[in-house]
Amino acid sequence: MEAKYGKVLSKEKISHMEYLPSRNNESIPLKSLYMEETSLLHPGLGSFFLDGKRRVDYVLVYHIQKPSSERRQSSRFRDNNFVRRLHRSLKLRGSQAPLHPKEDPEIAAQEQRADYHEDDKRFRREEFEANLLGMGLELEKDEEGKIPGIGFLKIHATWNTLCREAEFMKLKMPTKMVYEVKQGSNVVEKIRLLLHKVTTPLHPKVDALQSPTLKSLSYPFSKEKLHLFDMSDKDNFFDSKTRSSIVSGILKRTRCTWAKYSLGISSLLANGVYTSAFPLHDGDIDGVNGGPNDRRLLYEEWASYSVFYKYQPIALIRKYYGEKVGLYFAWLGVYTQMLIPAAIVGVIVFLYGCATVDDNIPSMEICDPRNNITMCPLCDRVCGYWKLATACGTARASHLFDNPATVFFSVFMSLWAVLFMEHWKRRQVRLNYMWGMTDIGEEEEEEHKDNNRAEYELLVMEKTMRQESSISKGEKIKLTCTDRLPAYLTTVVTMAFLIAVTFAIVFGVILYRISIKTALHLSDYPAARYNVRAVVKTTAAIINLIVIIILDEIYGAIARWLTRLEVPKTDKSFEERLIFKTFILKFVNAFTPIVYLAFFRGRLVGRPGNYLYVVGSYRMEECAHGGCLMELCIQLCITMLGKQLIQNNLFEVGIPKLKKLLRRRKTESATKQAEELNKTLQRHEKDHILGPFVGLGPEYMEMIIQFGMVTLFVASFPLAPLFALLNNIIEIRLDAKKFVMELRRPIAVRAKDIGIWYKLLRGLSKVAVIVNAFVISFTSDFIPRLVYQYMYSNDGTMHGFINHSLAYFNVSDFQPDKEPNQSHYHGYKVEICRYKDYREPPWSSTPYELSKEFWAVLAARLAFVIVFQNVVMLMSDFVDWLIPGIPKDISLQLHKERVLMVELFMKEEKGKRLALQENRHKDSSSPFLTNQSPSQPRSRPSHADLLQQAAPLSHQVHPSMSFLSELTGALSLRGRHADFMERIQLRTNNIN
Repeated sequence: MEAKYGKVLSKEKISHMEYLPSRNNESIPLKSLYMEETSLLHPGLGSFFLDGKRRVDYVLVYHIQKPSSERRQSSRFRDNNFVRRLHRSLKLRGSQAPLHPKEDPEIAAQEQRADYHEDDKRFRREEFEANLLGMGLELEKDEEGKIPGIGFLKIHATWNTLCREAEFMKLKMPTKMVYEVKQGSNVVEKIRLLLHKVTTPLHPKVDALQSPTLKSLSYPFSKEKLHLFDMSDKDNFFDSKTRSSIVSGILKRTRCTWAKYSLGISSLLANGVYTSAFPLHDGDIDGVNGGPNDRRLLYEEWASYSVFYKYQPIALIRKYYGEKVGLYFAWLGVYTQMLIPAAIVGVIVFLYGCATVDDNIPSMEICDPRNNITMCPLCDRVCGYWKLATACGTARASHLFDNPATVFFSVFMSLWAVLFMEHWKRRQVRLNYMWGMTDIGEEEEEEHKDNNRAEYELLVMEKTMRQESSISKGEKIKLTCTDRLPAYLTTVVTMAFLIAVTFAIVFGVILYRISIKTALHLSDYPAARYNVRAVVKTTAAIINLIVIIILDEIYGAIARWLTRLEVPKTDKSFEERLIFKTFILKFVNAFTPIVYLAFFRGRLVGRPGNYLYVVGSYRMEECAHGGCLMELCIQLCITMLGKQLIQNNLFEVGIPKLKKLLRRRKTESATKQAEELNKTLQRHEKDHILGPFVGLGPEYMEMIIQFGMVTLFVASFPLAPLFALLNNIIEIRLDAKKFVMELRRPIAVRAKDIGIWYKLLRGLSKVAVIVNAFVISFTSDFIPRLVYQYMYSNDGTMHGFINHSLAYFNVSDFQPDKEPNQSHYHGYKVEICRYKDYREPPWSSTPYELSKEFWAVLAARLAFVIVFQNVVMLMSDFVDWLIPGIPKDISLQLHKERVLMVELFMKEEKGKRLALQENRHKDSSSPFLTNQSPSQPRSRPSHADLLQQAAPLSHQVHPSMSFLSELTGALSLRGRHADFMERIQLRTNNIN
């Protein structure tokens, strides 16, 4: 709904208003909002105002209204939603200007609507910018840039504004006190230091601001305690990341009025008043204006493929992009690092299978043609009898992934997942300590990170307008569950429908496998009939991969649409709901075909003469004689490699470049002079061409799905950690290149952890134990072989296992319309055929009933699941208990910081007293003050004053009760500060 406004002041009229009073009673020249022609004299000042001194901390982008002749040429390219908004604004105007006789009435009406709509946007921009001036920000407009139709509002935060906001946001800034960080003296820390020295060539060549063994004592910023902070470089005291974060917070709090309702920057962006808002990169990566900057250093030591073997410069990433992005890449680095031992063990398990394949008795019995075992047909009528020896290749290949080492590897990977989670927890605590994030409270994060979204404000506004007559003054209107009930019902129904669609597609692939198998058996080509299994397995896996990739994109868009439909109040709520929906849909999409092969295929088949049929005459699939583990391995391998190569890598490289090309064409930069023009563009124009930052959700999501494939079904594919490791080495550099070169600089967000992703990882690690137990027990032949060897074998070996696992069937018991067309095989009539199952033979009193061997194997399988799950869970809990969540040296350093902070305050208080006494002494001895009354001696600081000095420490670092009691007792004894300082020094020496 558009509001009606009067005629907006033009730019010329505004320029006559020389000054606008701000909130701090300073006069700010409003005409400085607009850049003059002199901007062409400073082509290199992309990150500064025209004066070359005030840096650009943030940029708002908006469209400039074109002349009517240009609009006529481009009217057909307008967005439909934009035209609809213009149509609504025309209705509210109530009057139209006279049309030119020769003009098309429809075109004229569109132009008039566009004029009104642009005036409306300009009016809101001017009001919002005036409020920004009142908040202490300095603005400068650039509407004469190289990109036509685009205007830029450059924002600079003054020193007073930065100090005010830093104190409001409780930003911890480094003080003058620097202390030594000791790593401890235990064996673990010595080993870690030794490894650090050995791996020195792997560390990036990033010049640290200070020695890694030294750390500045940080304290929440306060203007009253400026003397505590290191002000040696006042211009760079607040770095570019902090400055942009402060300006972003001001933009979120600043409002403008629209039809009696206030709108923030999110609503202005959603309504098209501004098209985008972003902080600027520090500089160019290369070229004349490149120069030394953090962005260029990140490109050389992080985003280049030539440094793929090096560690990531996490501290520099955090400094440039903020804690949230820094934590993602730190987590990705830890995950990739932990994949190295998992990949090594997986390769050893695979090599063990290769080395023992010739010694595997069951596969040798299958490959021995002397056994002369005739198997029952694999399909009705068209399929004939076949010899078991023809499955020799499948049986030998299955042993590579189905051997006794598989059980060990499953246990190892379950413990590996626990170790990974514990290692990351300790790494996260260490990063929080180094970054000064240990004292951030939940209420602070909620206050500064969670702001009402534009859609929520719009619906609240509409609800307020509907209930304006019935609500009392001062009553706060908000959306209730009743308001969101239709959206919730839509979400539940849509999610259930999409999951059903996934199941239906998997079922369709099953029908494809059945049909193509029958078609290949009817083929006239001998090669097609001979390679039926290989063709069916491979093509079905490729089809599943294509479907997964397509549905991933569709499901991601639908999940975002459903989340918008629910209208979450805050950005954090929106992100969590979106992650939850996307994870469920993508997890079901990726793992449904794998779950079918692992747990359902070959279980619901029936037996010869009494098969299970679906959709008429489609007979359910059977597993190969070597088991379904081989087919599960093929499906997992193709899905994992395909998603990594196509979806993760190719899409991440190709799609951003394509979008960038389209944006350049839209902005008319893709011309013959594009390269020359790009060299003359200023910093804010170059960043505008880059892609917008859409969050870390897609990056986390692909890694979570990969983590599931590495841990959930690792028993069937020991090489999964190796492929994940190789992918992640490339993924880190791809993501780094994308962040440094392809995307605009994101707003720095403070964070203590990776949020909901840690819960998903922990849940997957728990589920992985159960899934691997069932895969080993029910999908592989490990348990049947074990039962046979210790219960039914005559000599305690595996000789005779194949004959023991095959049941007998009399071909005369086939149904008349299901028997094979050929009753002879190689010239002799088949009377008895074999099939894989534990059933009574046809000559027993209960033919084809489940035998006692079946129940013995089933009991052993269930017992193995219970034992495996409890043993692994117990070992995991023991590892979790054994490894403390907070490293010991970090605990000592935190305690040391508390002591040093108290010492710093006490020294400052003592310095103030000495300075005051010295001034009083000078005043009393001055000959010019003989006629004046002697100054009153200043009383000692009161107990309340001293406690007030130490109060920020207790609020921030939460010292122990004993330490608080010692501090309170010492402060209560006036005149005995020396004794307290001695105890502080003694405690510090003990820590050191």
